[in-house]
Amino acid sequence: MLYIKVDGIPKTEKTIMFCSECDNREITKINRLIQKETNKQDVIDDGFFFIENMSDESVTIGAIINSIDDIKIKLNKYLTALEISLMNIEYEEITFCEIERMMDDAEYINHLRRSTIKNALDSMGISAIGRRGHAFYLHYNELILDDFEVTNIYKKAENLYNRNTLIPELDRIYTGKKHTNLIGHPVHYMIESDDKEIKESTPKLVLQALYDNCRIRNKRVTFVDLEANGRYRNNDAEMNELEALYKSCSGGSLVITFQCEENVEGSQASGVRATIENLSKIMNKYSNDVLTIYSFPKECTKIKGWFYEYLGNVSIVELKEEFIPAEEARKVLSKKAKDYHVRPDKQLMGQIKEDGNYLLRDLDTDFHEWFRVKLKRSIYPQYQCIESVTKKKVKESPKGTAYDDLEKMIGLDEVKKVIHQALDYYKAQKLFSDKGIQQDSPSMHMVFTGNPGTAKTTVARLFADIMKDNGVLSTGRLVEVGRQDLVGRFVGWTAPTVKAKFEDAKGGVLFIDEAYSLVDDRDGLYGDEAINTIVQEMENHRDEVIVIFAGYPDKMETFLAKNPGLRSRIAFHVPFEDYCVDELCDIAVHLADKKGMHFTEDALEKLKDNFEAAIEQSDFGNGRYVRNVIEKARMTQASRLLKMNLDDISRDDLLTFCAEDIEIPKIKKEVKIKMGFAC
Repeated sequence: MLYIKVDGIPKTEKTIMFCSECDNREITKINRLIQKETNKQDVIDDGFFFIENMSDESVTIGAIINSIDDIKIKLNKYLTALEISLMNIEYEEITFCEIERMMDDAEYINHLRRSTIKNALDSMGISAIGRRGHAFYLHYNELILDDFEVTNIYKKAENLYNRNTLIPELDRIYTGKKHTNLIGHPVHYMIESDDKEIKESTPKLVLQALYDNCRIRNKRVTFVDLEANGRYRNNDAEMNELEALYKSCSGGSLVITFQCEENVEGSQASGVRATIENLSKIMNKYSNDVLTIYSFPKECTKIKGWFYEYLGNVSIVELKEEFIPAEEARKVLSKKAKDYHVRPDKQLMGQIKEDGNYLLRDLDTDFHEWFRVKLKRSIYPQYQCIESVTKKKVKESPKGTAYDDLEKMIGLDEVKKVIHQALDYYKAQKLFSDKGIQQDSPSMHMVFTGNPGTAKTTVARLFADIMKDNGVLSTGRLVEVGRQDLVGRFVGWTAPTVKAKFEDAKGGVLFIDEAYSLVDDRDGLYGDEAINTIVQEMENHRDEVIVIFAGYPDKMETFLAKNPGLRSRIAFHVPFEDYCVDELCDIAVHLADKKGMHFTEDALEKLKDNFEAAIEQSDFGNGRYVRNVIEKARMTQASRLLKMNLDDISRDDLLTFCAEDIEIPKIKKEVKIKMGFAC
C-alpha cells in the first residue's frame, strides 16, 4: 500500500480554486463539491484521494493506492470530477503518519469529514493501527529509504561485521532478473546482532537493493519493536493491530525487532512462544505481499528455534554478526582511538588475545572502559582523585536503619551473611553492566528454617526494608500470609487468591509462614493447587517479588520435596539456629535496655540459670521465651516493690531487676510409657 503526496500547479482556465476573489458562498460550494466527490470514491478499486490544500498557486493532494502504476489515470479521474486541471505534477511517497497529518489538515478546512476518513481506513483494513505511529498495543516508526547507488550499498556492506552473509545476499539480489509486475517474496530475513550499526544499516541496505530490483514496490519501511519481558498480551486486539500494520505495508516491508532474553522460562516463556506463534501466522498470511525482516540479539537460539517451528515453508536468509579475529579486533580498537584523537597503548591492545574472537559490543565496551581511565590518568590527571560512581557504590556501606537494626540483633550470623551476599550481588551487577556483561535476573527467593522464637518474621521484615533502602526492591512491603490466606474454600478459588497476594507484594516480600501447612490436607487438592500457582507466580514476578518460606526444619524439607520446581527456584536456604545461653542473656539485656532497665549481677547469674534450664525443654521458644521471662520479671518486681516502704523506693530501684525477680522454670520431664503384660 502506497501513501503518496501529489503537488501540482493549477491551470487557470476552468479550474475551481481558492483565490482572493472567492467569497464565502463560493468557498462553501467548492468544499461541498470536494466532499461529495471524495465521499463517493470506490476505495478498494481506485484508491483514495483527497485535497489537503489548494490555492491559486498550488494544489496538494493525498493519495492511498495499492500500486503506483496507474496513479496518473486514477488521479486524473478524481481531478476531472472536481473540474480541476493541474500541470507540473510531482509525486512523493510518504509515511502513513504523514498521510494521517494531511487528512487532519483536509478535515480542518472542511475538505474531508472524519467519517469519510474512518470509512476509507476501514475499507482498507488499516484503521486499527491508530494515529501517529501509536496504536493501542503496538508502537511503530516509519522511514522512507534513501537512494543509494549500488556501489555505495556494497561499500557500506563491506564495513559491517555481518558482511560474510550480507554481501552474498546482495549478489543474489542484483544478479536476479527484474520482474516489474511480479508480486511475491522468495525469501525473508533474520538479522542476528547486538551491534547498533549492524541492526540499523543492514535492513536499509537490503531493502534498497530489493527496491532497485523491483522486489518491493514501496520505499516506506515500518519498524516495530517487540519486547519479550512478560508483557505480551496475545489478545485479539493486539493481533488485529499487527495484521492491520501488515496490510498497511502491502507492497513494502516490515522490520520487527525482537528483544528477548534467551533464558526465558515458565509462564513467561509460554507468553513469548504464543506471541511468536501468532506473529508467524500473520507473517505467513502476508508473506507474498509484505517482506519481513526479523532482528534478534546475537545467538538467540531458543527464540529463533520457536520462529522456525511456526514459520512453515517460508524461506529465511540469516544475516549474522560475525566474531572478529584478533588482528581485525586490534584494527577496530585503533580506529576507535583515532576517532577520539587518542593514541592506543599497550593496556588497550593487551585486552586482545592472539587466539581470541570478539564481538563488536565487547570491543566497544572494552574501549570505552579504557578511554574513561585514560582521560583521568593521562589527559586530565587533575581528576584522578575523583572516584567513579560504580566504585563509590561498591565501597558504600549498606543504607538504612533496618540494616543497623539487623546488625544489632544477637546471633543470626548465617542470616546476616546471606543478606550481605544479596546486597553484594546487586552491587556486582553494576560492575557486570559497566563491563558490558549481561547477567540473568537473580532469583532471591528464600527458605527460613528454625524453631519458634528464632526471629524469622522479624528478620523478614528487616530484610524487606533493607532491600528497599538499598534499591533492590521498590516498595519494601512485607505481605505475611499463612495457609488460610492462600487456600480457597472451594474449587477454583485458590489460584486467584494466590495471584492476588503476589500482586499485593509487588516490589516487596511475600512471607509464607508455616508453608508446610499447604500440604497438610489429605487429598492434597487445594494445597497442591496453591503450591503450583506459587511456583508459577514466583517465575512471573521474579523481578518484583521475593518469596520467603518459613517453618520448622524437618517439616520444611517435606514441603520442598512436594514440588521439585519449587526447590529449584529457591536461591537461599537460611537456618535460624536455637540461641545458646549466652545469646539468650544478651537478648534479655538488650530487651531490658530498650525499656531503660538493667539487671544486677546476681540477677544476670540467675537469668543464666533460668536459660540453662529452659533450653533443656523442646520448643522452649527462644526469643519469645526471653520476652516472657522479662515480662514475668517485671510483674515479680512490681510485687516486690509494693511490699517495700514506698518512701524508700528510688528511681534506680524502679529500673533494676534483682535476682529474686527472676524465676527458674520447672523442667517438664517426659513420661515414658512402658508397654507389657501383667503377670
